[in-house]
Amino acid sequence: MLNSNQVVIVDCPRDAIQGMKKLISAEKKAIHINNLLKSNLFDWIDFGSFVSPQAVPQMADTKEVLDKVEPGSTKLLAIVVNERGAMDASTFDKITYLGYPFSISEIFQKRNTQSTIEESFEKLKKIVAISVMHNKTPVVYISMAFGNPYGELWNKELVFKWISKIAELGVYEFSLADTTGEANQIQIEELFTSCIHQFPGIRIGAHFHSEKINCLDKIRTAFDAGCRKFDGAILGFGGCPFANNDMVGNIPTEDLLRFFKRGTNQQIVELQTSFQNMIA
Repeated sequence: MLNSNQVVIVDCPRDAIQGMKKLISAEKKAIHINNLLKSNLFDWIDFGSFVSPQAVPQMADTKEVLDKVEPGSTKLLAIVVNERGAMDASTFDKITYLGYPFSISEIFQKRNTQSTIEESFEKLKKIVAISVMHNKTPVVYISMAFGNPYGELWNKELVFKWISKIAELGVYEFSLADTTGEANQIQIEELFTSCIHQFPGIRIGAHFHSEKINCLDKIRTAFDAGCRKFDGAILGFGGCPFANNDMVGNIPTEDLLRFFKRGTNQQIVELQTSFQNMIA
């Protein structure tokens, strides 16, 4: 029988809203994030990012939002893309996890963090060192893990190579990111099965961008292949604004909660309303 307590569910309001053109106030963001936290349905909340306000204007007020939220037993994750962001995020006791998007696509890495893959790896070394120094846990997202829409080399051995190199830095929390929403069930089953077998000492989660029609199939396939950490966003909003794919959208958090039998329909509806109120 499925035990939902064995699964880590991460809601990602940061990913849901980061590409929205209309700026949302820190007050509205904090109200919604606190509603997520008070629900006690989530293990982690990916709440914001310490990145350039020019690159992601929606996240310019992350520090102000953080001052207004109270995580309790739920852990907070912030995205960082360089040493400065990691240092800023590390000053906050409320933050447990520092997330870094590491792309195995040279083109996407340059779009996302203005660096080559090798330069990104050097940045990651510094971020991991800062995380350890400040008792934070680094989380690495392997972007473009399921394919490459730019015509570059992609294979699962490339995924293995970079997970192995990054794990040697002391990272044990990963997520495989389907950045452009192109993963199919066969790829998901093969990659998760292979990675979990290849790297038994680390946790490898799923960060899927997907059309709504395929979401439950992707969740079920990844779970059956051994995945025990899943990211989602309320109502499936969001995606990466740097992928050049019109932001496919995230796995709806509601699908995760229902699939893993966590929470009630009333709680889910209340969180949907909270999200809609935030973006209104």
